[in-house]
Parts: sequence; C-alpha cells; structure tokens
Amino acid sequence: MLKHGILGLLNYGDMTGYEIMTVFRDSLSHFWVAQTSQIYRELQTLEKNGWIAVTHIEQDGKPDKNMLSITSAGREELHRWVSNDDIKNPTRSPLLMKTFFRGECGIEENIEFFKSIFEQETVFPHGSDEADVTSEEYKKMIKDPVKALYWKFTIDFGVMYEKMIREWCQHCVEELEDLKLENTSD
Repeated sequence: MLKHGILGLLNYGDMTGYEIMTVFRDSLSHFWVAQTSQIYRELQTLEKNGWIAVTHIEQDGKPDKNMLSITSAGREELHRWVSNDDIKNPTRSPLLMKTFFRGECGIEENIEFFKSIFEQETVFPHGSDEADVTSEEYKKMIKDPVKALYWKFTIDFGVMYEKMIREWCQHCVEELEDLKLENTSD
C-alpha cells in the first residue's frame, strides 16, 4: 500500500524523495508509518513498473536532486487502487496485543503501563492546533480545496483516534485503581 501512497502524493505534483518523506511525516504518519529506506526502495519499484519518471536535476552550489513525477500508467494504477472498494482493515495493534496479556503483570505495573501511554510521543505532540496548521499548509500546496478536504479527513481521524486512546487509557487506569482498592479492603 506504500506504493499507492507515494503515487497519490505524486499525483498532486512532482516531488523529491525528501519532500515525500516530509509529507509522510507531517500528514500520513498518523495512519501509515514509512521509514526513509522503505520509501526509497518503493520508489525504485515504482520507476521499474513505469509508474513514475525520474528527472535528474543538476544544481550549482548544492547537491543534485532527482525530481519524481507520476506517469499516465501511474495515474491509471492509482485510480484502479482508489476505485477498488475491497477495503480490509486488519487490526494489528501491539498496544492491544500487550493489553490482552497484561494479566501476567501486577495491578500497579499495569496502572503505570496505561499511564505511560499518555506520556509517549503522539502523532500531534503540540495538540490539534498543530494538526490544523498542517492541514492548512497542505491545502495551499494542493490548491484544490476538494482534494485538500480528504487530507483534512485523515488528520481529523488522527486527532479523534488520539483522543479515544487517551480516554480508553484513563478508563483502564480507573478500573484498575478500583480493583486495587477492592483487593486492599479484603
């Protein structure tokens, strides 16, 4: 699916590999994490498939760069993928897997586990205001308010998801603290 994410970004305009990484970090990372090495490996595959073209640009006084653009075959592949309504949403969550087996740990340790989730780095470390600013920046870059709206939808999802995780952790801590009180009163 990473290849389709890259094609989707290039469909908005030509970018360098570095620019693709920046967009991933600023907007897609709350639902799709990609390492630099994965992106560059995928770019090679996309070029081999004829879905992107690479133009080498020499620059004076700074390193040369490769500008990437989507080809018509790449647009066809992107459209085929986006139009496919076979959406499977496999849930693979290390958080939920660990939670499922937390009964192996003590109550106090588990309370600390859920509290620590609040302290871990979030997608939007500076809150939803940062998400709104990012959304506005990409809206200007795309210059198509309808397409930008769909980017905003994914940012909204990230903000709402983080809120849900925080509320869920608080709920878990409260239940564990109640259980701890019950065990100490016996």
